[in-house]
Amino acid sequence: MQRFIDYLVVFAMSMFKFIFGCVGGAVRGFSYVETVLITVLGMMTSVIIFTFFGLAIRNWFFKVFPRKRKIFSKRSRRMVKIWRKYGIIGVAFMTPLFFSPVGGTLIAVSFGEKKERIFFHMLWSAILWAGIFAYITTHFNIDSMSELKNYFFGK
Repeated sequence: MQRFIDYLVVFAMSMFKFIFGCVGGAVRGFSYVETVLITVLGMMTSVIIFTFFGLAIRNWFFKVFPRKRKIFSKRSRRMVKIWRKYGIIGVAFMTPLFFSPVGGTLIAVSFGEKKERIFFHMLWSAILWAGIFAYITTHFNIDSMSELKNYFFGK
């Protein structure tokens, strides 16, 4: 039963912040394959939910929490610039690194990308980055975010 709960925790973490799935898998002693599978499943669950319901959730959120928003804010200009420069392939590639699965999916949905293309590109990106991060966390026994940070950026 405890192992199932561990799977659920890692799954939930990777739905919202991809790297937490890989580190969470290492902390809980998952194998490389378990870590990759759970992390990819978590990210793709977010992708599916927010691809189908992203605009509705976004509209509901702004209805419940209204605020005056500039149409051309610094953030929206940055998203347009990223989309025009890299498209869905670049956004999918950068999602596990810089965006969350939710954020990357909402960017793709906001620019009207086809659902099939969102699924395909987010899937290969999730598999690629889960493979890389799971290898680093399991091979080098990195079981905390501070250890991962030290591995990449030194002390």
